Amino acid sequence: MSRKLASIQKIWKIEPIEGADRILLAHVLGWQCVVKKDQFKEGDDAVYFEIDSFLPVRPEFEFMRTSSYKKSDFLGEGFRIKSMKLRGQISQGLLMPISEFPELYDMQMYDGYEIGQDVTDLLGVRKWEIEERATTGGTVIGTLPYDVPHTDETRCQAEPGLIQEFAGLEYYISTKMDGSSHSVSIDENGFHVCGHNYEYKDDDSSSFYKLVKERGYQEKMEQFVNDYDLKSLTIQGELCAPGIQKNRLRLQKPEWYVFTVRMNGVRVSLETMMKICEDFGMTTVPIEEVGNDLPSKYPTVEALLERADGEYPNGGKKEGIVIRPTTPKYSQLINAMLSMKVVNNKYLLKNEE
Repeated sequence: MSRKLASIQKIWKIEPIEGADRILLAHVLGWQCVVKKDQFKEGDDAVYFEIDSFLPVRPEFEFMRTSSYKKSDFLGEGFRIKSMKLRGQISQGLLMPISEFPELYDMQMYDGYEIGQDVTDLLGVRKWEIEERATTGGTVIGTLPYDVPHTDETRCQAEPGLIQEFAGLEYYISTKMDGSSHSVSIDENGFHVCGHNYEYKDDDSSSFYKLVKERGYQEKMEQFVNDYDLKSLTIQGELCAPGIQKNRLRLQKPEWYVFTVRMNGVRVSLETMMKICEDFGMTTVPIEEVGNDLPSKYPTVEALLERADGEYPNGGKKEGIVIRPTTPKYSQLINAMLSMKVVNNKYLLKNEE
């Protein structure tokens, strides 16, 4: 499922900000955004741009040039949307009137639109990303193999309805480790080592390949595939190390924390993942909590944001948490396996660049 970076949403609440005369706090989905006074009223439809959106250079966005303009060899020019703090309030994303975009205004007048409609591609919005460091990945040889999905989790604030999908289910909460997504996979085409977006060549430029070889992961996975007559086996995790994401876990050497195991294209249960990792000598992401009926304990986005706060064992501010059913379940809401992340607001304010 591709991330809905720009969409049509309804503003369900607007409230004043203490000590501020010209700005207000508007609520959309599970997010809150600082907006200009008299720009919107409760119940208005608007274009919502999520955190991590990279907006194209066009006149409608020029007001952000001094605060948000970025230029990189990887993405080119544009405007990055990130969390900000204004008058003591956190602002998470950008809200703009539909009327400011001719293509959306035409759609409204002639075809109509639905609340939640994705307009990411229509407005030329991309996800803000930085180049993966060559020291963690290596030489790119292709896109991700078919059984290695992208590892972006849906943020709870973007789909608050996900909380209720956990009603009556056994769930687990794991720590969201702050590193770089890496995967290993076996299918009929062989053994694959991948980063977030690409497959890498087996050469000396890949520190992750070095870790895989040192720990004998390929041999262990090949033996497992043969023993259980599997067509594919994929293991995904977060590579954390000095030189990656400022090493906020304060590690002295690389470590790979597994968060997903797939057998024949299907995500396995928590119990099976833990057993496989134990057999392979792999480290899983820390499991913070296992419980039943998530919404009875954490009924709101605010409750989950409070739950996501904390620090890593060595003192760095924790990025957040990931919540999944212990037995995988499909979600109609996100058209994918049920899973969501809750990013710590204090982490966002402290660490976004």
